Amino acid sequence: MNIIFAGGGTAGHVNPAIAAAQYICGQEESRIYLSGGKGNIEERLAQKAGFDIFTFPLSGLSRGKTLKSMAGNARALARTAAAIRKSKAILRKIRPDVVVGTGGYASFPMVRAAMDLGLPTALMEVNAAPGMVTRRLAHRADVILLAYAETAPMLPAARRTVHTGTPVRAEIAAARDKVFTPLFDNNLPTVTCFWGSVGAQYMNEKIAALLPRIAAERPFNLLYAAGEKHMAELGDLSALEGADNIDIRPYIDEMDRALACSDLVLCRAGGTLMELCAVGRASLIVPSPWVAENHQEKNARTMESAGAARVLTEREATPDTLYATILELLSDRAALERMGRAALDRAQPQALHTIYRTLKELIASS
Repeated sequence: MNIIFAGGGTAGHVNPAIAAAQYICGQEESRIYLSGGKGNIEERLAQKAGFDIFTFPLSGLSRGKTLKSMAGNARALARTAAAIRKSKAILRKIRPDVVVGTGGYASFPMVRAAMDLGLPTALMEVNAAPGMVTRRLAHRADVILLAYAETAPMLPAARRTVHTGTPVRAEIAAARDKVFTPLFDNNLPTVTCFWGSVGAQYMNEKIAALLPRIAAERPFNLLYAAGEKHMAELGDLSALEGADNIDIRPYIDEMDRALACSDLVLCRAGGTLMELCAVGRASLIVPSPWVAENHQEKNARTMESAGAARVLTEREATPDTLYATILELLSDRAALERMGRAALDRAQPQALHTIYRTLKELIASS
């Protein structure tokens, strides 16, 4: 198979593409490329996974009405138009069997170019509420691969939808049955916290307020990924020197180990949720309110309804409330284990095979 996966901006739009690409390469000889925004996290993740990637200077659209916002949107549209032209040149040269968009504004140029050239296209929607690119291109895509079955009625113009579930990277799927070296050399429970692959300033400030307390009281270990661009927001960390229960990083590369060795995960509600399910981990979720159609809260509430997570909105998640809720959850080991089992019940081990089979069918019929 000859495939281009297009998507990016956050790891939640890239990791499903990498998971699917790795699975397909394991099934048959394939040439697979990624496509995304220049300077975005997809460049680093593609390099780490060993895939070539086409990148373009891109920027998202602002919803603001100021002159500055409108000028920024004009530049964004010009960049997108240029990226579509370059994508068409790439597609004419490579002639992929199918182009798969995995979400984010970085997915748009390559998918739109493929549609304009009449190439087979698929959209992978990993959120409960479809994103802007999926909504805008649904009527032209040959098939839409859905993480949540309840998303289908939200795409009435779609030609075809298939409920596949969310693809999870092989190392994450295998983490539950592996034995890892513990993250910390003590007997405290461990909390892993991250606010998406690029971090979140507002939530970093809340965690920063808790760090001295966590270091002094030592109620749990904290592995915290603040995001490459947001480390400075944590302020002066010299007071934490010598605290053996806190590990702060820009990004967690060994996510399989981090999830497997955690008692509780504190996170947003993007593509991470299916990784939590694959490993069977309880979570405290603070969904981002700054996303299209508030889709993260919808994702989070599906986990909460299943008994797999506790949800706090950003407004509810004050430093004191976060701390108290973490302590409450960690205090009841039996409840944490029930949440973990509920998460595991939501795992979708068939997702990669269903995606592979659907793409094979699409290529055969084109």
